[in-house]
Amino acid sequence: MPVFQPEYLHKVAAHIYRAKGTPADEAEIVATHQVKANLTGHDSHGVIHIPEYCERIDRGHIVPGAAFDVLSETPTTAVVDGNWGFGFVVTEKATRMAIAKAKENGVAAFTIRHQSHIGRLGDYPTMCAQEGLIALLTADSGAGPKAVAPFGGRARRLGTNPICIGVPSNLPGQVLLDMATSAVAAGKISLARNRGEAVPLGWIVDKDGEPTTDPNDYAAGGAILPVGADQGHKGFGLSFMVEMFSGLLTGLGFGIDPQARHNDGCFLAVFDVSKFRPLEDFKQEMTEFAEFVKTSPPATGFSEVFYPGEIEYRTEQQRRKDGIFIEDETWRQISDLMAEVGVAEAVGQP
Repeated sequence: MPVFQPEYLHKVAAHIYRAKGTPADEAEIVATHQVKANLTGHDSHGVIHIPEYCERIDRGHIVPGAAFDVLSETPTTAVVDGNWGFGFVVTEKATRMAIAKAKENGVAAFTIRHQSHIGRLGDYPTMCAQEGLIALLTADSGAGPKAVAPFGGRARRLGTNPICIGVPSNLPGQVLLDMATSAVAAGKISLARNRGEAVPLGWIVDKDGEPTTDPNDYAAGGAILPVGADQGHKGFGLSFMVEMFSGLLTGLGFGIDPQARHNDGCFLAVFDVSKFRPLEDFKQEMTEFAEFVKTSPPATGFSEVFYPGEIEYRTEQQRRKDGIFIEDETWRQISDLMAEVGVAEAVGQP
């Protein structure tokens, strides 16, 4: 399993995307988000997707350089159509617009549709939190291919439907809830398959609805389960509402169209803390709240309590120092792709 510095992986990704016709500025944005996912320990949302994104470009499912259209707008809202551009690019631009509206008017809410995968949701609420704002982001695939069975069912009817909330504080790491409402993100199944590893019991069922630990059973007609194990009705209920925000409110709809493009419909809500109370007071109290929660003595099998986002922060610090591990199969695919698009020499060796 090779180890790489983040700067090298960024160079690899950016060169490949430019070779596939992506404008240089967009290639940089996509590479930055993907490598950030690896840095924070979310390898399922990192450079493992480079071959998949290139395949989608070839099929016309991702349109580099696509227009960014604001279909309707008020002082506090906007409806954005990404025209099938890179989701990273579209959602980052929409987030900057929402930040500006929230700072001026106190709150902002956006729907975003017709864009490709936006990757790890955490990057966008983090942008807001760094500006003194609280942000909530949800994502769903509309009528695109589904991954998750509803609680009590065995066939796929929902996306992994992630939700993310970012909050400003004075802590060293970003306070950030970033979670799929399914037992696991679909990318983690792919990661386990590429690594030749079994998945934990309770993540997926096979095509007959039976529990399994073989990640290949998912691609063979199985499904991911809602988060919550025997209390999965809670994860299912949350997933249902995420799909309402990201699928129905965006106008993408619901259902299953196996031929549909992958589409991350998003709902983004942003709140300016300073319109509710002094920002510095809130940030300090948020810090003290997290520190208070961490005083709970660790349970058996645990070393300490972490606030949401703390593990990702520590992982990033460690990986910036020690490098990022990429499984052999993923690196083989990326290396083959570099040779195919003619950038191996320009990228060079690590």
